[in-house]
Amino acid sequence: MVATRNVKTPRRYLMIGAHPDDPDIRFGGTAIRLIKAGHVVKFVSLTNGCCGHQTLSGKELADRRYAETQAAKAAIGLSEYEVWRDSPDCELEPTVEKRKRLIRLIRDFRPDVVMSHRLCDYHADHRAAAQLVQDAAYLTQVPQFCPESPIPEESPVFGCVWDSFTIPLPFRTDAAVPIDDVLDEKCHLLDCQVSQFYEWLPWEMKLELHRDKMSWEEVRSYLTANWGSRYERAANEARQVLTETFGEAGKLVRYAECFELSPYGRGVTKEEFRKLLLGEL
Repeated sequence: MVATRNVKTPRRYLMIGAHPDDPDIRFGGTAIRLIKAGHVVKFVSLTNGCCGHQTLSGKELADRRYAETQAAKAAIGLSEYEVWRDSPDCELEPTVEKRKRLIRLIRDFRPDVVMSHRLCDYHADHRAAAQLVQDAAYLTQVPQFCPESPIPEESPVFGCVWDSFTIPLPFRTDAAVPIDDVLDEKCHLLDCQVSQFYEWLPWEMKLELHRDKMSWEEVRSYLTANWGSRYERAANEARQVLTETFGEAGKLVRYAECFELSPYGRGVTKEEFRKLLLGEL
């Protein structure tokens, strides 16, 4: 298994999702590895998740989902899991007001790396989040835009998390992080989002689940079967990158989280990008 290396200088990583659970799904395994190596990771949800349920809605659901994010924070040791609680689910728009809010957030946290969705995605909120992050990428370094918030000394590296969409362009894997050795911990992370993984998403899949009646073995099997498959597919699609990065060990990786380097923000080589996502740079 590919080992996690400890480093002397902690890096700061910011994962920005549209909903409470997007960061967990798209970046959770990588976050676990980075935190274990001594780095600082923050998750952000740009909406409150108030529509992500088949029966609950509004403040009741938003409050519940916020509590789930804080359980996720505690589970893996995130520095913070910020939720924009005044931003309704399914209504996210890339407005100037939200752009300024996001730029202030990025400047205040001063990340080395910022990850988010791609612009091509099935969900309007995901696309809006991607647009907001892309719009913020260059403007974080413009001193007279949001002048009350000091710009960081160095622009972050920006990137996108893996998805399976191919129109207008398929995902390009520039970095791949093996998560086989933290898959159980990632399952514990996803397990915090009870409203999503045992109620809303099973309802969409026409399954009936009761978390309180499931053993951990059943939980792990269910989460791995239904969400681990995407990391397995990502690993297979990234096999060349995995072998370039890890040699023969890369051929044995079964599950991976994959990332695409954005042309916006600070420019780095693909090798540097890979080391950053592995916490080695």
